[in-house]
Amino acid sequence: MDPMVDLPSPWNAAGPPVKSSGPPTEPAETEEPSLETLAFEPEPPPLNYSLWKRKWSIVFFWGLIIVDCIFMPVGLYFGLWYGTNLTPNIVFSIVTAALGGISIFEYVLRFRRLWKKNSTCRVIGARRMYLDWFHWNFSLGWGIIMIELIIGTIPANPPIRLLAMPVTSMLYVFGTELLVVDLLRYFHVPAPWRMSSIPKGSQLRPAIYTFIEDVCAVDGSGGTAYREALNKRYEASHIFRAMLRRLGAFWAIGSEGIAVVLTILIFTIQHEAAYVVGWALPFIWAGMWALITYMYVVRKLREEKRAWAEEIAAKGGV
Repeated sequence: MDPMVDLPSPWNAAGPPVKSSGPPTEPAETEEPSLETLAFEPEPPPLNYSLWKRKWSIVFFWGLIIVDCIFMPVGLYFGLWYGTNLTPNIVFSIVTAALGGISIFEYVLRFRRLWKKNSTCRVIGARRMYLDWFHWNFSLGWGIIMIELIIGTIPANPPIRLLAMPVTSMLYVFGTELLVVDLLRYFHVPAPWRMSSIPKGSQLRPAIYTFIEDVCAVDGSGGTAYREALNKRYEASHIFRAMLRRLGAFWAIGSEGIAVVLTILIFTIQHEAAYVVGWALPFIWAGMWALITYMYVVRKLREEKRAWAEEIAAKGGV
């Protein structure tokens, strides 16, 4: 079973789903539907989305990202620095110009998917110009990276430590957002602005919810239908909500923690080692975190499936 695909809850409205005119809400953990209006569902609300079916696309995409963001900057730097007589400024100018081609292509592609008039992956209830929450965070991260790279390549002898910081800066951006949004949610602060399918003024959900929604809907081609299915699953399952809260904290604390460690290493160890660490270590960390996440979600899926069957039996269902 794929992670985040079949997280169950034994209760759903009988009959075909009805679109709500109001914003998504955060269901109370103790809420139970009325037996008079609801019927047992034999299966949890499906997301109709499988990571397993997309495994080769995922492997191919992340393979390109690793080449683009690890082998390209590190390989070009050492090849040009030790294999040519180019000045330090020219070496880093070439390395910087070659960076991020795949990421920029993906940025433009997802912008087009969200912006076009007949978009099939647009945010629920949002206008075309809104794009989605992940896209704005991605833009902020790339803006910071561009500033670092431009400043770093101006001097005749570019500061190699600063030029090792881009991926770490992206970790700070996403880790900080995960922390801030979860703190606001914990203190019951309503959404200060629209966050993908969560309108301004609505109760916040874990920040990782919007990342899952946006990435799967746009980059993973799940479309607006996936956004709607994810919302239905989130509202139906208290175990799903609890799982996302824990995963949000896991990725927020992990992102901030590894970013701090990387910053310390980049500005203290030998400069060339710092350059390699700055570009390579974040992806090693992300791979480990993703593997732990996968194992945790699979375990929670099994736990949820058992709870589903037990609750149906307790309520006298099928």
